[in-house]
Amino acid sequence: MTEAVLRSLRSACPIAPRLSPYAEPVQEWLAGQLDRLGLPPDTAARQRLARAGFARYAGRLHPDAVEPDLRVLAALFTWFFLVDDSCDGPGQPDPARIRALRDGALILLRQGSHARHPGISGPLRRLLAQAWREPRRRMPARWRLRFADAVAHHLDGVWREAVARSAGRAPGVDEYVELRRATSAAYVSYPLIEFAAGRPLPDAVYHHPALRRLADVANDLLSWFNDIASLERDRATTGGHNLVLAVAAERSVPVATAVDLVADRWRSEMGRFLALRAAVPSFGPALDESVTALLDGVANTVRGTLDWTLESARYG
Repeated sequence: MTEAVLRSLRSACPIAPRLSPYAEPVQEWLAGQLDRLGLPPDTAARQRLARAGFARYAGRLHPDAVEPDLRVLAALFTWFFLVDDSCDGPGQPDPARIRALRDGALILLRQGSHARHPGISGPLRRLLAQAWREPRRRMPARWRLRFADAVAHHLDGVWREAVARSAGRAPGVDEYVELRRATSAAYVSYPLIEFAAGRPLPDAVYHHPALRRLADVANDLLSWFNDIASLERDRATTGGHNLVLAVAAERSVPVATAVDLVADRWRSEMGRFLALRAAVPSFGPALDESVTALLDGVANTVRGTLDWTLESARYG
């Protein structure tokens, strides 16, 4: 039932699909890197990770990235997916461990790979340190701070969700939508558009209200699509932390009806996304090309997530 809804939503998406020509070779490279690092630690999990195709996801979101940069992006994406798997599996989540992981990751991002923290160690730390090396070397301080702040916001959201799950408290719809914007990691992916394009924006432009509104709606679009795709897994593991389940509980409707309601809301938000993108103002000839690169990249996060979700074994 959800498969048909997902394909209908993808058909309704006016953003053109794109894919990097380097996606497959980078996936082979990534598999070798993870093997060398011993990630994940058991063979079966490593095979599942390979079938998920995270380099292909990076290639859909960053189709114009040169091959070395796509390797960096694929490694960073993989790190966040591994963190998601460790925090979002069956059983009781561990908020203290998530908080320690957050603190350790932020120390590495803000101070460099020489800084140590017990919250992150071993292969997971080495993967992040290796992936962060090139962005840290190449990008300006304001961008590095912006990326680290986005990671902090994301992991704070993961922690808040874990606290709620531990308490057995399912969120209402409005609360969930706001929390999902953090747990999705979309805000982490947006600065990576600047890295891939080599066009870091001034903070005043990056945080301009018109761009922030567009970023929020794009986040909702990819998050809600993912919630429909991961519905069955989330019913078993997340204690109601899924938009479909939140809508079903709040409106007292069957889950199947809630799927349709979320899909209708998604279609409405896609129309809003297009209107907001068309309304983004000019920032002058020195910045407009960089702004356009960011807007195109944000659109790719939406369309790329749709296509990758339907082709990846992660949600199969």
